[in-house]
Amino acid sequence: MKKKVLSVLSLSIAFWMNAQEKDSLKNKKIEEVVITGQYTQQSINKSIYKVEVIDAQQIKNMAATNVADVLNQTLNIQITPDTRSGNSTATMMGLNGNYVKILIDNIPVVGDTGLGSNIDLTKLSLNNVERIEIVKGSMGVEYGNGAVAGVINIITKKTNNKKISVRASLQEETVRNNYDLKKKGNGRHIQNINLDYNISDNWFANISFNHNQFMGYEGESKGYKYFERDNKRGYEWNPKDQYDTSALIRYSKNKTSFFYKLSYLYEKFNFYNPEVSRIPLNDGMGGALYESMDREYNTKRWAHQFNIQTNIGNIRYIGDFSYQNQNRKYHEYNYDIPNREVRINREDQSYYKTDVIYSRGMFSNFLNSKTFDFQLGYELDYTNGYAALIAGDFFGEAVKRKIFTYSNFLSAEWNISDKFSVRPGARLSVSENFDNQFNYSLSARYKTSETSNLRMVAGTANRFPTYDELYTYFVNINHDVQGNPDLNPEKGFSAGAFWDQNFTAKDWNIAYSVNALYLNVQDRIEMVLIKDPSTYKYMNMDKYRNMLLSANIDFRKDQLAFSLRGSVSGTSVNLNSLNHTSPTDYQYLVQAGASATYKLKNVNTGFALYYKYTGPGRNYVLESEAAGFRIGKVDDFHMMDFIVSQPFWKDHMELSVGVKNIFDVTTLNTTANPGTAHNGAADRLNLFYGRSYFARLIYQF
Repeated sequence: MKKKVLSVLSLSIAFWMNAQEKDSLKNKKIEEVVITGQYTQQSINKSIYKVEVIDAQQIKNMAATNVADVLNQTLNIQITPDTRSGNSTATMMGLNGNYVKILIDNIPVVGDTGLGSNIDLTKLSLNNVERIEIVKGSMGVEYGNGAVAGVINIITKKTNNKKISVRASLQEETVRNNYDLKKKGNGRHIQNINLDYNISDNWFANISFNHNQFMGYEGESKGYKYFERDNKRGYEWNPKDQYDTSALIRYSKNKTSFFYKLSYLYEKFNFYNPEVSRIPLNDGMGGALYESMDREYNTKRWAHQFNIQTNIGNIRYIGDFSYQNQNRKYHEYNYDIPNREVRINREDQSYYKTDVIYSRGMFSNFLNSKTFDFQLGYELDYTNGYAALIAGDFFGEAVKRKIFTYSNFLSAEWNISDKFSVRPGARLSVSENFDNQFNYSLSARYKTSETSNLRMVAGTANRFPTYDELYTYFVNINHDVQGNPDLNPEKGFSAGAFWDQNFTAKDWNIAYSVNALYLNVQDRIEMVLIKDPSTYKYMNMDKYRNMLLSANIDFRKDQLAFSLRGSVSGTSVNLNSLNHTSPTDYQYLVQAGASATYKLKNVNTGFALYYKYTGPGRNYVLESEAAGFRIGKVDDFHMMDFIVSQPFWKDHMELSVGVKNIFDVTTLNTTANPGTAHNGAADRLNLFYGRSYFARLIYQF
């Protein structure tokens, strides 16, 4: 009922707003710009870094529901879901979410375990996103801790040419073959609304709301009503219900602009325990209770952000200030399955709680010269909170944390000529918990012609150990698993060359690029068996290397656009156990992708097709201390989505229908999962819940 009311309310507001006065200003086409790694907003062609951009039109064409859906279409980024926790994180260049920095408007996003890293991308909606910028490689000078494999920067909309603009949409999706509209039904149900208002020539305001309800997918499980004692109760993909909203106010005049943005997220995630207990009633008739200990997770996240850009004389200042907090609570309850009622309801407990005060400031244009400029910057991060180990693999007391990190960074940009520019940079980070960290970078851009550029980038980044790695303590009669407070930060180095060119041939606009990137991570932290049979400890042991070669070509003519992409990445890891060391030869992964969009003239019917192939994956895993290391393999798979869109009512309405995951990918066979300290290795990798169909209705003016 709540979902239906929200749907009706969203459209009602949209139709009411359409009755108001419309602005006569028309949209103007502007050159694509980026901000990731830049001194100020910069043309993508003049950017000294290689920045991949996924713009708002591409996101709309995909009919994606969150950031994870969008990035799943990107080569060399794999979204790794955890169906037990409900989180999905990004893997880049073979490294997990701890090595990928996630930003919103250049500010690291708060997550369960800290700031910016290991972020659940399904919690990031697309309701007010202008574009997503991706930079691969170590970006420690610009973005500090955790930016080892790369940076993903989500840029939200902050302007609109119209006096009033409203966009509302409803999207209904099947979850494989499951769908209905009932309260306890199946499928995915999404509603959102976005309102822009130009208060005056200088003031702009925005409010947005998004609701994403995923009803879960049973798969080979039997649902929450099932009470046979065979561990088949529950869901392969557990239900999740999200609400997020934001409000923004922006001022801009002459060379000064600032904005304040407030965001709020609420998520409810239900875990239905597959284990069923039979409790005799001792009623003389053989009666019994069948119950499970289920759990409900509730996450609340608040984010306050203030950004100012202004001139102090000739000096350009950009300042970001943010306060964010996230609290993930859970409560357990005994669920009487046959009678479908809660028998015992326990109190809420927090197991991940994070409060962050963050600021980043940059000063540039000291010399007021187009030939030479340098930038001074600072960054501070004060994180306070705790992590209870019930959230992960281990059980124990909550680990309180309080970290203060301060950094200064300096870079200079020298435009030696119209064609050649270089930028060296350095950062010093001081932490009360770890030794001082020094990172450096050197970037260069050479304009090989009016339509082509060659970029060379080298840089370093560090990753501080997480609290699980530092303070895990799980000791009983069968296990001895401990953190290591003496761990050193990991150190990453990357070097890359990127060449791109565009030209016109017989009315075709053609652009292509060839990229090569190398990444080396030292002092990799791994859990290591240090004493037979079950004494484990986190140690700085491993070395990690990754080589990536990729190329893409884009064609565009009139109403048609299509692109082809391909990459080969090789990974070498030096793994150690108590008695063995793994081989360090490279294991290769091939990926390929294609996309095409076409719009019919006159009727403006749009077609979009997206395809991605991921080849078989291989890596070394420890078979046992007796047998040593062996090669594990993950099956290859194909992903394809097809969407058709039709605008009508003078382009105020648009109906889209389509099919996602056409090849019906669900789980993959794998022998590449290592076991944990007290669990065996899984032989299935749960990636998707299969083919789904959707319909989306958009209203806008």
